[in-house]
Amino acid sequence: MIKGIGIDMVKIARLESWIKEAKLYARFFHPDEIAIFHNRGRHNIVSLAARFAAKEAFGKALGTGLKGFSLREIAVVNDEHGRPHMCLYGKAAQVFKNRGGGSIFISLNHEVDYALAMVIIEGS
Repeated sequence: MIKGIGIDMVKIARLESWIKEAKLYARFFHPDEIAIFHNRGRHNIVSLAARFAAKEAFGKALGTGLKGFSLREIAVVNDEHGRPHMCLYGKAAQVFKNRGGGSIFISLNHEVDYALAMVIIEGS
């Protein structure tokens, strides 16, 4: 059963200033995401923007917003085939469990100036 759906869009230019200040993006991103960011080459800021949109979409799908946990406790990573998935840690994992979450489905997209993410939470 679908428990929640969230969608978010981020203007990529909004995050461009963040790459100049490691402390700022380290505040919002899990270390695994930062590693992806450094390995993506020219697409790094687009990748970061899509991951940020996914975190916002997750909060909307959860129905609580981003309250009760840190954005660093959410990691959007890719499997060996490139498919994105969301890993939850600490309080984010606990809030998800308490809200009846079971599975998370995620889709990322980007086009020139914007990055978009959709999150569907499924539970029993």
